[in-house]
Amino acid sequence: MTTDERPDGEAEKSTPDPEHSDDGLDLARQVTRAVAGSTPAARRRGPRRTPPPGEARRGRVSGAHPDDRDPQLLGGEVGRLVDRGGWELQLRIRGVFARWPELVGDEVAAHCTPESFADGRLVVRTDSTAWATQLKMLIPSVLRRLNEDLGPGTVTVLEVLGPHLPTWKKGRRSTRDGRGPRDTYG
Repeated sequence: MTTDERPDGEAEKSTPDPEHSDDGLDLARQVTRAVAGSTPAARRRGPRRTPPPGEARRGRVSGAHPDDRDPQLLGGEVGRLVDRGGWELQLRIRGVFARWPELVGDEVAAHCTPESFADGRLVVRTDSTAWATQLKMLIPSVLRRLNEDLGPGTVTVLEVLGPHLPTWKKGRRSTRDGRGPRDTYG
């Protein structure tokens, strides 16, 4: 206990304040509390409020359990992006284009390539008219194999095109209504 003198001359016995410590931290805390409410950011936010019980658990406070703000695995995020964009069928079709040799066989794939897919129609280009004829005979088995891989009814029509040939519509040797050179390219 310490004694303090009052201005009226009486001595008063005082007890040390339990919240007061001589290390200066209490003064720093008081100054921080006083200044915290006077900063421009604190004035914009307004007075602090205590959230009702249970509100902190609705995704505003991170905890020990996973939530939406935690880092996610790349595969899961790509899957959600594909679902949101509706790209699943197009990615499967591009996968067929990439795996064309394993789907139709190496020999057939060496002579034909898929060009496009739209509305259930797959367009395939061959390097010769002979391979176009051969592939036309294989259409039922190729369609069955593609639909096994992509899902039933995905590919409904397989259009087989021959090679890109030069045009004989213009030039010195063209004739009006002529049949052209016919098939001498393969």
